[in-house]
Amino acid sequence: MSRFDEPRRLAPVALLALVMASPHALASQASAQTPVPASAPTQPSAQAPAQAPAESTTPAAPVTPPTPEELGDSLSGHQRYQAAIAAYSKVNNPDAAVWNKMGIAYQMMFNLKDATRCYNASIKLDSRSATVLNNLATVYDSLKQYGIAERYYRKALKVDPRSALILRNLGSNQLAQHKYKKGWEAYQSALAIDPQIFQSHSGASVENPASTQERGAMHYYMARGCVSAGNLECAIQNLRLAINEGYTNPRKIATDSSFASLYELPAFQQMIAAQSTPQ
Repeated sequence: MSRFDEPRRLAPVALLALVMASPHALASQASAQTPVPASAPTQPSAQAPAQAPAESTTPAAPVTPPTPEELGDSLSGHQRYQAAIAAYSKVNNPDAAVWNKMGIAYQMMFNLKDATRCYNASIKLDSRSATVLNNLATVYDSLKQYGIAERYYRKALKVDPRSALILRNLGSNQLAQHKYKKGWEAYQSALAIDPQIFQSHSGASVENPASTQERGAMHYYMARGCVSAGNLECAIQNLRLAINEGYTNPRKIATDSSFASLYELPAFQQMIAAQSTPQ
């Protein structure tokens, strides 16, 4: 499953990224205010009667309105992508980051044509942004133009060779092309950098390869990766999905030494028993 970076979500991009707004989200959070306890009242002195405090004459500080980009980030963080796009469109001379955020908003609405246009505008201003190259690649994955997507993932890796997210996306892309060995190698490289890459990420998802067979392969190799990272619960979950997609079956799993560490787990045994029971 491919993930595109969101601005830190903004962090949510963190769009994604705030979406990225990140994001792959600019979720704004209201800060809680701690009430100040009132002090015990004092009795006024007979000689010095209490007087009402003088009103402050200090003028209130003017409230600075948000910039169009800040407004767009906030709207994206609340998943109001159409309004966010309208805000970003009001930015004078948008830079590469604004074009990327606008592209993410379009992509979140499944408008891949305009997402591509915005990502290309961002790349024109900054051709060495691994984040934007990755995001553009996920668009081509969504369009099932896997060869083009792979080329953009590789361009992104030339800029940021230690991005676990991009390596993970590349692995899923290669599995969708039936390049199972290469896809597994990309997953292993991603896991070596971030053992939790299958559980946590700073980007958004373009989840599904073209066919159920390809989705099953993706989950099967993700399960292997989870075992390698020591996340056995993740492995079992992905094996269940791989079986449901028809890529593998309990008998094959039971003979695959990659999953030997799962055999004695009650959760694994229950999954195998459930999948082996005739419906």
